[in-house]
Amino acid sequence: MAKKGFPGMGGMGGMNMNKMLKQAQKMQEEMERAQKELEAKEVEASVGGGAVTVKVNGKKEVVAITIKEEVVDPDDIEMLQDLVMSAVNEALRNIDDLQASQMSRLTGGMNIPGLF
Repeated sequence: MAKKGFPGMGGMGGMNMNKMLKQAQKMQEEMERAQKELEAKEVEASVGGGAVTVKVNGKKEVVAITIKEEVVDPDDIEMLQDLVMSAVNEALRNIDDLQASQMSRLTGGMNIPGLF
């Protein structure tokens, strides 16, 4: 019985392993670059016909909130709170969608848990 070892280990298989490692390293570098690009991006969400607008960056930090004066009603604080909450949640969904789109381009559509 000839000793062939395990497929993919040593011999010509070692070349495939090296190639795979180089591809994985390249993908990791591309993902790190994409992460930095995403962190620099900002998305905006507006609710209530533009009454409340929220801007969020790629780090999922709220960087700006704009509230139109006409929606500030001291007798209806709950409505303003709801508008702000809705705008923040929509902005966060928008940044999540942007991140998912970016990752899909990098991974060729494969869903890899834990990336971003």
